[in-house]
Amino acid sequence: MKFVGSQLAFFLKDRNLRRNSKILLRYLLFLGIIIIIYSILFHIIMLNIEGQEHSWVTGFYWTLTVMSTLGFGDITFASDIGRLFSIIVLLTGIFSLLIVLPFAFLRHFYVPLLESQDKNRVPREVPTATKNHIIICSYEAIAIDLMERLKQDKTTFYLIENELVKALKFHDDGIPVIHGRLDDQETFERANIREAKLVLVNRDDIVNTKIILAIRQIAPTIIIVAIANDDESVDVQELSGANHVLPVKRWLGEQLANRVNAQYAKSQPIGQYEDLLIAELPVHNTPLVSKTIRETGLRQKFGVSIVAIWDRGRMKPISGVEKLTNDSVLVIIGNEDQLRSIDEIFIEYDVNPNPVLLIGGGKVGLAAAESLYKNGILVNLIEKDPEISNSKVNRICNEVFTGRASDYDLLNKAGILEAPSILLSTNDDTMNIYLTSYCRQLNKEVKIVSRISEARNLDIIHRAGANFVLSYATLGSEAVLSILKGHELTVLGEGISLFIVPTPSLLGGKSLAASAIGAKTGLSVIAIKEKSQVLTLLSADTVLPADSELVMLGNTEMKHKFDEIYFTA
Repeated sequence: MKFVGSQLAFFLKDRNLRRNSKILLRYLLFLGIIIIIYSILFHIIMLNIEGQEHSWVTGFYWTLTVMSTLGFGDITFASDIGRLFSIIVLLTGIFSLLIVLPFAFLRHFYVPLLESQDKNRVPREVPTATKNHIIICSYEAIAIDLMERLKQDKTTFYLIENELVKALKFHDDGIPVIHGRLDDQETFERANIREAKLVLVNRDDIVNTKIILAIRQIAPTIIIVAIANDDESVDVQELSGANHVLPVKRWLGEQLANRVNAQYAKSQPIGQYEDLLIAELPVHNTPLVSKTIRETGLRQKFGVSIVAIWDRGRMKPISGVEKLTNDSVLVIIGNEDQLRSIDEIFIEYDVNPNPVLLIGGGKVGLAAAESLYKNGILVNLIEKDPEISNSKVNRICNEVFTGRASDYDLLNKAGILEAPSILLSTNDDTMNIYLTSYCRQLNKEVKIVSRISEARNLDIIHRAGANFVLSYATLGSEAVLSILKGHELTVLGEGISLFIVPTPSLLGGKSLAASAIGAKTGLSVIAIKEKSQVLTLLSADTVLPADSELVMLGNTEMKHKFDEIYFTA
């Protein structure tokens, strides 16, 4: 009974299924009329030509056995007219019962029923009481990374998908999804948009504008974050009503450009907490090489805190005894004056006036080239597309080399052996991994900065020799989360985030060394916030106040370990 009730519910709710069912019923009615006519003709021929008299039930019985090709043979015609009539009934049955009826049943009932079941299986609205949720308009790289982070933060979100097949797949995969058209205001009404916290509009630039206008008309105050593929569309989407328009591809190029070694050693701010800057300081070819963290004396000389260390793409917590190498990059925290003082000391080291080698002249690559050009850094570009060379490219690049980057002669001509850094900006992870390994073999000292598309390739590209890696998805999701949480965008690296958590009761009153946070989880505590004061000059003896907040660097796996150890114990 439960099955019958569910099928009846599907039938009553779906207009197309009801319409198709009416078509099928009309055909069955037509078939019934044919059977009645043939039964009457059977009686006429049997009585007038064969001289036999049969009941009406026998007429229906004979007609159905012949039309269905069962042909029991217990009732037959002896005359030619009767046998000709039998042939007509038989052929009509073959066509109408064995060919048309199954097709009509499948086309107008069974398939629509399955489609109706699927359609009704995917939600078309969020639960009525849903509030402070995130609405996402497309399932793409940024959305995938963002949804994973929202799950970890236990933040409610819903994906809107207008294609039923895709919506079904998402629903079966356990992704919160509602089915509806993105340009239909009713879809967003059903998504309870007025109670939502934020909408991510992440289709293509033209469709984004239409969606933004539709949303803004029914929800004037909702925060709309849009992803822009082209810089030219930023103003259009802002004027359409988006609160934040993120040109992520341009930002990715700029972030990658910020990580190259060029000209001289200097600190590079990568984020901010309160009034303090989080910066990276490469130690390549500086007096810090071969020294331990304690021996650097940076805290005593400049007042900055060394909170972590990058070593070939992996961020490690520090204990003070780590020995620095040419591949080491320190993560330091301090104010502007302190970072400026460090730069004045280190500016004479690691001088390399040769151009940075950029491989890949797409949107990301050209954004990186323009950022380097603005900072007075020379760039040699390798691009396989001969059409890439134009006035803008020639203006921002020192030289442009056309050809395949796997060609040794071309790489040599472009200056791979002398370049301070190589920036890989192709959108093919496999190619970037290959080029990373190849370039690392050609130049052991060069710093290699690369983009990736899929997070699963992170470890392998680091093993290939990349010093720093960042993806479009990570940058985009970090930007959206920074807007959601109301803080400045901090891009520390692929998979590395800034976590601010209340000090667990287990750790209140303990020293930083006794807490063993770094040893147990891998997280780096970079600051302690108590009331309105932020303490960054931390040592092993620093006591963790009970009513404070810990500011830590690490990845989500480290954060999960921290929660399991200190909040669920």
